[in-house]
Amino acid sequence: MPKVLMITGDAAEDLEVMYPYQRLLEEGYEVHIAAPSKKRLQFVVHDFAEGFDTYTEKPGRTWPADLSFAEVDPTEYVALVVPGGRAPEYIRNDPDCQRIIRHFFEQDKPVAHLCHGGQALLAAGVLKGRRTAAYPACAPDIRSAGAEFVDGEAVVDGLMVSARAWPDHPAWMREFLRILRSKAPVS
Repeated sequence: MPKVLMITGDAAEDLEVMYPYQRLLEEGYEVHIAAPSKKRLQFVVHDFAEGFDTYTEKPGRTWPADLSFAEVDPTEYVALVVPGGRAPEYIRNDPDCQRIIRHFFEQDKPVAHLCHGGQALLAAGVLKGRRTAAYPACAPDIRSAGAEFVDGEAVVDGLMVSARAWPDHPAWMREFLRILRSKAPVS
């Protein structure tokens, strides 16, 4: 069974972890969640409320990380998923997180990211010259990394598929699974 790695941490957007996690399991992939440390993670729910200029944040599910970033051998995985929320803001500073991300790009493996997930990719130095979606508030960060920001629901650049946030899940996962099935089919 091909294995997919998801990298995240506390304050990851609940839907952006659980939706791809369950979809990949449904497709027959084994999914491991890695975080700065192996512990029970606290996710958050981002939503929009009348009168707020930006999203609000409420506590979401808790979920165990299967392994720490330091324990990850990226050669064991066929693809990488980077959910958004606030987790990318701090996991991007972890040298092992950067090592993991660079592996998937250097080995030309499928990568899916959305929302603030691009922050982790830009810290790893892999976005320069690429086209990518992200949460629109991240557009200046994406551009400063030398990438082209695209305001789209499923932006495909080679084997990388990106999206703005959880409302884009259907289009984002449809494109990612199309690529993943062709590169690492479940037998």
